[in-house]
Amino acid sequence: MSKAASTGITPIAVVGPTASGKSDLGLDLAERLDGEIVNIDAMQLYRGMDIGTAKLPPSERRGIAHHQLDVLDVTEYATVAAYQSAAGADVEAVMARGRTPVIVGGSMMYVQALLDQWDFPATDPVVRARWEQVLAERGVVALHEALRLADPAAAATILPTDGRRMVRALEVVELTGRPFAASAPVIGEPRWGTIIIGVDRDTAELDARIEARTALMFDSGLVDEVRGLIDLGLREGVTARRAIGYAQVLAHLDNEYDLNDARERTLIGTRRYVRRQRSWFRRDTRVRWVNGADPDPAATALSVLESTERTSK
Repeated sequence: MSKAASTGITPIAVVGPTASGKSDLGLDLAERLDGEIVNIDAMQLYRGMDIGTAKLPPSERRGIAHHQLDVLDVTEYATVAAYQSAAGADVEAVMARGRTPVIVGGSMMYVQALLDQWDFPATDPVVRARWEQVLAERGVVALHEALRLADPAAAATILPTDGRRMVRALEVVELTGRPFAASAPVIGEPRWGTIIIGVDRDTAELDARIEARTALMFDSGLVDEVRGLIDLGLREGVTARRAIGYAQVLAHLDNEYDLNDARERTLIGTRRYVRRQRSWFRRDTRVRWVNGADPDPAATALSVLESTERTSK
């Protein structure tokens, strides 16, 4: 018997592209379902990365408990496997307390890892370090070419600028002797019977929200936040320093381009990421979509939850 079945509680996940309204919907659902939030945004795991990740400050969390926020230093390596274990324990602890886990965020592989119990291939620090050295010394173009030769299908699906994923794909291929896609999970019944709600908006509206969010981040002190994080080791971090916004500000502080260019590159990077999120989540037929611009998207999400529970009985 599953943990959800034994408690009578059905977790709900709120996913979708950046700036669509996931945080607000998650809070509304947590209030109405007597729930607690489990973050599933990879960069919000990091302490001090607040402005650039649009992390809700404690004063705006409505007194609702949040988990998987501020659990890593910027020098630490964020891994999907570590998140899967820690967040899974959080979800089950919330249910054990008789409350509803509301899983909120848009980090695609993290969502799939948590809800599909992805069985990750082994990792080898020596192999990974060798490919990370290729990335550091020869750049993403050389790394992408190595991946194209080793696994053409992976090279065709991973962005040629996504050095971290290319390193992982090359590591997996080398260790397993199989294509990277062979390690992907099979999409089936979500773990704990979780209901997955997707939030999206009209493209023009979402673009305007992304532009406004980017401007607010820079106007609210993103550059100063990055300066403070440099003192805490941001430059030495493998994953934190590559986050959208942080990477661009670091480059600005290194005099690679001016502040306006950093803003524009952050905006462009966010829009590209949103396109990937939309494509990823739209392929998942389990996702039930709501419009973040509706007057009460939480009511729509709750009706989906209720109809699903009636059908399953």
